[in-house]
Amino acid sequence: MGLTARIRTRDGWAVSHAVVTVADMRGAQVLRAEADAEGAVRDTTPMEAGAYTVIVTAVGYAPAASSVIVTASGRAEVGTVTLARQGGTELPPPGPWTVDPVHSSVAAVAQHLGISSVHGRFTEFSGAIEIAPDDVTKSRVEAVIRAASVDTGNGMRDGHLKSPDFLDVERFPEITYRSTGLTAAGSDRWTVHGELGMHGVVRPVDLDLAYLGTGPDPWGGTRAAFRATAELHREDFAMSYNQVLQAGIAAIGTTLKVELDIQAVQGESLPAA
Repeated sequence: MGLTARIRTRDGWAVSHAVVTVADMRGAQVLRAEADAEGAVRDTTPMEAGAYTVIVTAVGYAPAASSVIVTASGRAEVGTVTLARQGGTELPPPGPWTVDPVHSSVAAVAQHLGISSVHGRFTEFSGAIEIAPDDVTKSRVEAVIRAASVDTGNGMRDGHLKSPDFLDVERFPEITYRSTGLTAAGSDRWTVHGELGMHGVVRPVDLDLAYLGTGPDPWGGTRAAFRATAELHREDFAMSYNQVLQAGIAAIGTTLKVELDIQAVQGESLPAA
Protein backbone atom coordinates (compact mmCIF):
# COMPACT_ATOMS: atom_id res chain seq x y z
CA MET A 1 0.00 0.00 0.00
CA GLY A 2 1.20 3.53 -0.77
CA LEU A 3 3.30 5.43 -3.28
CA THR A 4 6.93 4.89 -4.30
CA ALA A 5 9.12 7.01 -6.60
CA ARG A 6 12.75 7.87 -7.30
CA ILE A 7 13.69 11.46 -8.16
CA ARG A 8 16.85 11.96 -10.21
CA THR A 9 18.70 14.57 -12.26
CA ARG A 10 19.57 13.94 -15.90
CA ASP A 11 22.97 12.69 -14.72
CA GLY A 12 21.27 10.19 -12.42
CA TRP A 13 21.91 11.96 -9.12
CA ALA A 14 19.36 12.05 -6.31
CA VAL A 15 17.27 15.20 -5.81
CA SER A 16 16.95 15.03 -2.04
CA HIS A 17 14.76 18.11 -1.61
CA ALA A 18 12.07 17.10 -4.15
CA VAL A 19 8.38 17.18 -3.21
CA VAL A 20 5.81 14.81 -4.74
CA THR A 21 2.18 15.91 -4.87
CA VAL A 22 -0.61 13.55 -5.95
CA ALA A 23 -3.97 14.87 -7.11
CA ASP A 24 -7.11 13.01 -8.11
CA MET A 25 -8.91 13.55 -11.42
CA ARG A 26 -10.90 16.42 -9.88
CA GLY A 27 -7.66 18.21 -9.03
CA ALA A 28 -7.94 17.67 -5.27
CA GLN A 29 -4.66 16.94 -3.46
CA VAL A 30 -4.66 13.51 -1.85
CA LEU A 31 -1.00 13.11 -0.92
CA ARG A 32 2.16 15.16 -0.44
CA ALA A 33 5.51 13.56 0.34
CA GLU A 34 9.17 14.60 0.39
CA ALA A 35 12.10 12.66 -1.02
CA ASP A 36 14.74 11.35 1.37
CA ALA A 37 18.50 11.88 1.10
CA GLU A 38 18.66 9.25 -1.65
CA GLY A 39 15.92 10.90 -3.69
CA ALA A 40 13.46 8.13 -2.80
CA VAL A 41 9.80 8.65 -1.91
CA ARG A 42 7.99 6.00 0.11
CA ASP A 43 4.60 6.96 1.49
CA THR A 44 2.04 4.61 3.04
CA THR A 45 -0.96 6.93 2.80
CA PRO A 46 -3.87 4.79 1.49
CA MET A 47 -5.41 5.85 -1.82
CA GLU A 48 -8.45 4.56 -3.63
CA ALA A 49 -7.95 2.69 -6.87
CA GLY A 50 -8.03 4.89 -9.96
CA ALA A 51 -6.06 7.40 -12.03
CA TYR A 52 -4.09 10.24 -10.45
CA THR A 53 -1.75 13.05 -11.49
CA VAL A 54 1.69 13.16 -9.94
CA ILE A 55 3.58 16.48 -9.84
CA VAL A 56 7.23 16.57 -8.75
CA THR A 57 8.81 19.88 -7.80
CA ALA A 58 12.20 20.93 -6.44
CA VAL A 59 13.80 24.34 -6.03
CA GLY A 60 16.04 25.05 -9.00
CA TYR A 61 14.38 22.43 -11.23
CA ALA A 62 11.52 22.52 -13.72
CA PRO A 63 8.39 20.74 -12.43
CA ALA A 64 7.54 17.33 -13.90
CA ALA A 65 4.02 15.92 -14.18
CA SER A 66 2.86 12.40 -15.03
CA SER A 67 -0.08 10.07 -14.57
CA VAL A 68 -0.19 7.05 -12.30
CA ILE A 69 -2.71 4.27 -11.74
CA VAL A 70 -3.41 3.15 -8.20
CA THR A 71 -4.21 -0.56 -8.20
CA ALA A 72 -6.86 -2.30 -6.15
CA SER A 73 -4.18 -3.11 -3.58
CA GLY A 74 -3.67 0.63 -3.03
CA ARG A 75 -0.19 0.68 -4.53
CA ALA A 76 1.15 3.35 -6.89
CA GLU A 77 4.59 2.88 -8.40
CA VAL A 78 5.68 6.06 -10.11
CA GLY A 79 9.15 4.77 -10.99
CA THR A 80 12.02 7.14 -11.76
CA VAL A 81 11.17 10.81 -12.36
CA THR A 82 13.89 12.85 -14.06
CA LEU A 83 14.04 16.56 -13.29
CA ALA A 84 15.76 19.09 -15.53
CA ARG A 85 17.40 22.20 -14.17
CA GLN A 86 15.26 25.33 -14.38
CA GLY A 87 15.83 26.84 -17.80
CA GLY A 88 17.47 23.65 -19.04
CA THR A 89 20.85 24.41 -17.46
CA GLU A 90 22.72 21.61 -15.75
CA LEU A 91 25.34 21.54 -13.01
CA PRO A 92 26.72 18.81 -10.74
CA PRO A 93 24.96 17.80 -7.50
CA PRO A 94 25.03 20.56 -4.86
CA GLY A 95 27.65 20.78 -2.16
CA PRO A 96 31.43 21.16 -1.97
CA TRP A 97 33.82 20.00 -4.70
CA THR A 98 37.63 20.09 -4.65
CA VAL A 99 39.74 20.68 -7.75
CA ASP A 100 42.13 17.80 -8.48
CA PRO A 101 45.33 19.45 -9.80
CA VAL A 102 46.78 16.13 -10.97
CA HIS A 103 43.95 15.73 -13.48
CA SER A 104 43.45 19.41 -14.28
CA SER A 105 45.39 22.02 -16.24
CA VAL A 106 45.73 25.81 -16.12
CA ALA A 107 47.19 27.03 -19.40
CA ALA A 108 47.68 30.28 -21.29
CA VAL A 109 48.58 31.15 -24.88
CA ALA A 110 50.30 34.35 -26.04
CA GLN A 111 51.25 35.49 -29.52
CA HIS A 112 54.98 35.48 -30.29
CA LEU A 113 56.59 37.73 -32.91
CA GLY A 114 53.18 38.23 -34.49
CA ILE A 115 53.38 34.89 -36.31
CA SER A 116 53.16 32.05 -33.77
CA SER A 117 52.01 31.24 -30.27
CA VAL A 118 53.77 30.51 -26.99
CA HIS A 119 51.99 27.98 -24.79
CA GLY A 120 52.49 28.00 -21.05
CA ARG A 121 50.92 26.47 -17.97
CA PHE A 122 50.98 26.64 -14.19
CA THR A 123 51.84 23.38 -12.48
CA GLU A 124 50.88 24.23 -8.88
CA PHE A 125 47.35 25.33 -8.02
CA SER A 126 44.36 24.49 -5.88
CA GLY A 127 40.67 25.30 -5.98
CA ALA A 128 37.32 24.76 -4.32
CA ILE A 129 33.80 24.83 -5.81
CA GLU A 130 30.52 25.12 -3.94
CA ILE A 131 27.37 24.26 -5.90
CA ALA A 132 24.42 26.00 -4.25
CA PRO A 133 21.47 23.65 -3.59
CA ASP A 134 18.56 26.01 -4.24
CA ASP A 135 19.80 28.82 -6.48
CA VAL A 136 22.70 27.67 -8.65
CA THR A 137 23.57 31.28 -9.51
CA LYS A 138 24.82 31.55 -5.92
CA SER A 139 27.40 28.83 -6.49
CA ARG A 140 31.01 29.84 -5.78
CA VAL A 141 34.52 29.03 -6.88
CA GLU A 142 37.90 30.02 -5.44
CA ALA A 143 41.35 29.18 -6.79
CA VAL A 144 44.97 29.90 -5.90
CA ILE A 145 47.87 29.51 -8.36
CA ARG A 146 51.56 29.55 -7.42
CA ALA A 147 52.96 32.16 -9.79
CA ALA A 148 56.45 30.63 -9.69
CA SER A 149 55.10 27.38 -11.15
CA VAL A 150 54.81 28.93 -14.64
CA ASP A 151 56.23 26.59 -17.27
CA THR A 152 56.60 27.35 -20.98
CA GLY A 153 59.17 24.66 -21.70
CA ASN A 154 62.06 27.15 -21.85
CA GLY A 155 64.05 27.92 -18.68
CA MET A 156 65.30 31.33 -19.80
CA ARG A 157 61.82 32.45 -20.81
CA ASP A 158 60.32 31.11 -17.59
CA GLY A 159 62.89 33.06 -15.59
CA HIS A 160 61.95 36.25 -17.41
CA LEU A 161 58.23 35.63 -16.77
CA LYS A 162 58.95 35.25 -13.04
CA SER A 163 60.91 38.52 -12.97
CA PRO A 164 59.57 42.01 -12.10
CA ASP A 165 58.97 42.57 -15.84
CA PHE A 166 56.03 40.18 -15.63
CA LEU A 167 54.71 38.15 -12.67
CA ASP A 168 57.29 39.37 -10.13
CA VAL A 169 56.84 36.16 -8.14
CA GLU A 170 59.00 37.28 -5.23
CA ARG A 171 56.60 40.13 -4.41
CA PHE A 172 53.41 38.46 -5.63
CA PRO A 173 53.73 34.70 -5.11
CA GLU A 174 50.04 33.91 -5.62
CA ILE A 175 47.49 34.44 -8.36
CA THR A 176 43.95 34.28 -6.96
CA TYR A 177 40.46 34.03 -8.40
CA ARG A 178 37.20 34.43 -6.46
CA SER A 179 33.83 34.28 -8.13
CA THR A 180 31.21 36.95 -7.51
CA GLY A 181 28.29 35.50 -9.47
CA LEU A 182 27.09 33.02 -12.07
CA THR A 183 24.70 33.39 -15.00
CA ALA A 184 23.40 30.77 -17.41
CA ALA A 185 24.55 31.01 -21.01
CA GLY A 186 23.00 27.83 -22.46
CA SER A 187 21.90 24.31 -21.60
CA ASP A 188 25.33 23.37 -20.21
CA ARG A 189 27.21 26.67 -20.37
CA TRP A 190 27.70 29.39 -17.79
CA THR A 191 29.42 32.72 -17.36
CA VAL A 192 31.35 32.89 -14.11
CA HIS A 193 31.86 36.44 -12.90
CA GLY A 194 34.80 36.94 -10.58
CA GLU A 195 37.87 38.89 -9.55
CA LEU A 196 41.38 37.91 -10.58
CA GLY A 197 44.29 39.01 -8.42
CA MET A 198 47.64 38.99 -10.20
CA HIS A 199 50.82 41.06 -9.94
CA GLY A 200 49.29 43.11 -7.12
CA VAL A 201 46.25 44.12 -9.18
CA VAL A 202 42.68 42.87 -8.79
CA ARG A 203 40.42 43.07 -11.85
CA PRO A 204 37.01 41.65 -12.78
CA VAL A 205 37.39 38.67 -15.12
CA ASP A 206 34.62 36.50 -16.59
CA LEU A 207 35.09 32.83 -17.38
CA ASP A 208 33.15 31.12 -20.17
CA LEU A 209 32.37 27.80 -18.50
CA ALA A 210 31.16 24.52 -20.00
CA TYR A 211 30.00 21.67 -17.76
CA LEU A 212 31.13 18.37 -19.31
CA GLY A 213 29.40 15.91 -17.00
CA THR A 214 29.71 13.95 -13.78
CA GLY A 215 30.52 10.34 -13.00
CA PRO A 216 32.27 7.88 -10.67
CA ASP A 217 36.03 7.48 -10.63
CA PRO A 218 38.14 4.32 -10.06
CA TRP A 219 38.94 5.39 -6.48
CA GLY A 220 35.38 5.33 -5.18
CA GLY A 221 34.75 9.04 -5.58
CA THR A 222 32.58 11.19 -7.81
CA ARG A 223 34.06 13.62 -10.32
CA ALA A 224 32.77 16.54 -12.36
CA ALA A 225 34.53 17.96 -15.40
CA PHE A 226 34.56 21.55 -16.62
CA ARG A 227 36.26 23.55 -19.34
CA ALA A 228 36.64 27.32 -19.05
CA THR A 229 38.25 30.05 -21.13
CA ALA A 230 39.00 33.71 -20.61
CA GLU A 231 40.92 36.51 -22.29
CA LEU A 232 43.30 38.71 -20.33
CA HIS A 233 45.24 41.84 -21.23
CA ARG A 234 48.65 42.15 -19.60
CA GLU A 235 48.44 45.91 -19.22
CA ASP A 236 45.33 45.49 -17.04
CA PHE A 237 47.61 43.84 -14.48
CA ALA A 238 50.49 46.33 -14.69
CA MET A 239 52.60 44.09 -16.94
CA SER A 240 53.38 46.43 -19.82
CA TYR A 241 56.91 45.25 -20.59
CA ASN A 242 57.59 44.47 -24.21
CA GLN A 243 60.33 44.45 -26.77
CA VAL A 244 59.39 46.03 -30.07
CA LEU A 245 61.24 44.70 -33.08
CA GLN A 246 62.50 46.78 -35.97
CA ALA A 247 59.36 46.11 -37.97
CA GLY A 248 57.25 47.51 -35.13
CA ILE A 249 56.05 44.06 -34.11
CA ALA A 250 55.85 43.28 -30.39
CA ALA A 251 57.94 40.28 -29.39
CA ILE A 252 55.21 39.09 -27.03
CA GLY A 253 51.52 39.75 -27.54
CA THR A 254 49.62 41.75 -24.93
CA THR A 255 46.59 39.45 -25.00
CA LEU A 256 46.56 36.11 -23.18
CA LYS A 257 44.07 33.37 -23.87
CA VAL A 258 43.50 31.33 -20.72
CA GLU A 259 42.31 27.73 -21.02
CA LEU A 260 41.24 25.70 -17.98
CA ASP A 261 40.49 21.98 -18.00
CA ILE A 262 39.23 21.07 -14.56
CA GLN A 263 38.33 17.87 -12.77
CA ALA A 264 36.76 18.29 -9.35
CA VAL A 265 36.14 15.60 -6.74
CA GLN A 266 32.96 15.68 -4.68
CA GLY A 267 33.73 16.65 -1.09
CA GLU A 268 35.70 19.21 0.86
CA SER A 269 39.07 17.54 0.28
CA LEU A 270 40.90 15.26 -2.11
CA PRO A 271 41.03 11.54 -1.25
CA ALA A 272 44.19 10.30 0.44
CA ALA A 273 46.78 9.03 -2.01
